Amino acid sequence: MKTEVRKIQDLNCIVVFPDAYEKRKKYPTILFLHGAGSRGNDLEKFKNNPYFQITAQQKEFPFVTIAPQCARNTWFDCFEALEALVDEISAYDFVDAARMYLMGASMGGYAVWQLAMSMPDRFAAAVPICGGGMYWNAARLVNLPVWAFHGALDTCVFVEESEKMVNAVNKRGGCAKLTVYPNNRHDAWSDTYSNPKVFEWLLAQTNENKKELSDEYKGSNQYG
Repeated sequence: MKTEVRKIQDLNCIVVFPDAYEKRKKYPTILFLHGAGSRGNDLEKFKNNPYFQITAQQKEFPFVTIAPQCARNTWFDCFEALEALVDEISAYDFVDAARMYLMGASMGGYAVWQLAMSMPDRFAAAVPICGGGMYWNAARLVNLPVWAFHGALDTCVFVEESEKMVNAVNKRGGCAKLTVYPNNRHDAWSDTYSNPKVFEWLLAQTNENKKELSDEYKGSNQYG
């Protein structure tokens, strides 16, 4: 795989291209959001993230991966830059905008849920791993297929965080599913990145955006 370093919307990013990459061809693209352990300004250390190590072992991995590095405390401290990054990469010549996917673990799992709710029209599917989110806002995801993963023994982010989000999406008519690894603690990502069925599922999803979004919580007197 060919790897490049780019600055996109003031975020240092690793961009990984598939083998036999061809210019002027559009590729399914994963926006990967790392966890707290990969924060900082050292992209060489970031390259050791399990996502890159594991997916590099998969033969004929068909995706372009765009992976920004969070130099702040959390993704929410640079969320506007993250949204602007989505706008920019959507227009890249090599990005298939109809097959742009979100994946992230732990701190990145939380960011996946929030970015998906903030910009649901931009993504074809999302894979949040050991994360959680604002389940009261799950109606924003009725249009977006979600496959979440969590370790049953996780004491860093409790599995209930994923359960609440998945249940809330489905209650509102969306399409979300959750895989719980019964013997895993916080590391739910290694098994997920190693599973080719996850990436086959992603490729089967195309951004159609047919359903109208709703906001259930209007009115400051009732909802603050």
